[in-house]
This record gives sequence, C-alpha cells and structure tokens, in this order.
Amino acid sequence: MGESNGASVDITPDHLLVLVHGIMASPSDWKYVEAELKRRLGNRFFIYASAANSYTQTLHGIDVAGRRLAEEVHQVIRKTPSLKRISFLAHSLGGLFARYAIALLYRENSDTHAQSSEQDSKVEMLDNKSMAELKDQYTKFPNATIAGLEAINFVTLATPHLGVRGKNQLPFLLGVPLLEKIAPPLAQYVIRRTGRQLFLTDGKSSKPPLLLRMASDCEDGKFISALAIFRSRILYANVSYDRILLYISLQLCRH
Repeated sequence: MGESNGASVDITPDHLLVLVHGIMASPSDWKYVEAELKRRLGNRFFIYASAANSYTQTLHGIDVAGRRLAEEVHQVIRKTPSLKRISFLAHSLGGLFARYAIALLYRENSDTHAQSSEQDSKVEMLDNKSMAELKDQYTKFPNATIAGLEAINFVTLATPHLGVRGKNQLPFLLGVPLLEKIAPPLAQYVIRRTGRQLFLTDGKSSKPPLLLRMASDCEDGKFISALAIFRSRILYANVSYDRILLYISLQLCRH
C-alpha cells in the first residue's frame, strides 16, 4: 500500500524477476539477495526464487530442469495477471536451466504487451555474426515474448555456458592431465545426467551434445531467438580466484 495525495493506492507488481539457483542448491540460497532486491526495487517487481529444481533435482539434466522451470514460470504468470515484463537472474548451473526454459517459453508475434521503443542490443563477448543474428531476430519478430511477457533482462552469474570440458576448465583439478582425463567419465556417477551434459559427453552420432545444440535455434527450442528479445543480456564472471569454473566458459571467451 502506498500514499498519494492522502489517498490509499494499491501497487500491483508488473515485472516478474525470476531467481534461479545453481547445482545442489535451493531457493533459500537467495534469501538475502531476495530481501535486498525487494528493498531496492520496490513493489512493482514480483521477485520469485525458483523452487522447481532443488538439491538433487539439479542433477537430472539441464533439459529436464529447464522444462520444470518453464512450467513453474507459467504457473506464476497464470496466478499473477498483472505481470507485463519478465527478467531472469541466474547463478551458475541455474543460468543453463534458465536458457533452456526461455527457449520453451518463447512466443513469436505475441501482442500481449506493448513493446518499448527503447531497445538495448548489448551482447557481451559474442562474435560479429552472432550479434548480427540476435539483432536480425529481434527485428524479425518485434512482438515476440517470453510466456506473453516483455523480455527485459537476462543475467547470469558464473554460469558455465560452454560446459566444463577441456584443459583447465575446472581449476580445482589443478591442470593435472590424469585428473582431467578421468573427470568426464566419473562425472556421470557424481553429478549424473547433468554431468554428462556439462562435459559434452551426452552427444550421439546423430545428435550433438545438448550445450552445442543450445548455441543455436534447433528442434529442441529457440535458444538464440529467445535470448535475442531480451533488452539486456549480461554475463558476470570472476576474472580470478574462481576455484570451480574457468573464466572463458563463464564469459563466452575464445581460447
């Protein structure tokens, strides 16, 4: 409730901010961040910490978790008809869940919200061809939405967008060749299906690994088109002292 000229005014949220946690985590990991965001952003934002993939559910696979997240977002939107805009803030593995989810939530030529005239085509660390594709996609479908809502911000924090396969991709293995060699086959037993996908060992002769498929629009989903319609796409990564993941995967850098 707010006061305006002495009259009581109801402030209903119109911007959904979805918080997505990482591997073996839960919505409670966002407790402090959620409280601080609510304090700073005000009542116009509906801040929702995803609970669709808690703890061991994060090991079921990026695609499985992404579908759960997409359905969860659908349910939140159905229960909150005042929503007009949507943003995502995702940590670590949650960034891959969110990327998969928005591909499923992507709708072309939707007229359920008014597009803003102010468009931000900022994409960090992508080559010229990828940037052109994103801009062309936004121009082609100017009324495209994420589940009927205007896509505003897509932010990932320390997300391994390129997976963890390759030399020095996992700093805690210290670059030891033997450890890096046995890590991929062991991953399927430790972090299960998600591990195979992160190490890009889930591909078949007729189908590339999931993370490679997620680098373009394909039969699995409109992965690039969905990202393209967000006004802002931001990747945060630790330049140093990240003992778990390497900067180039988090920030989409070339070797």
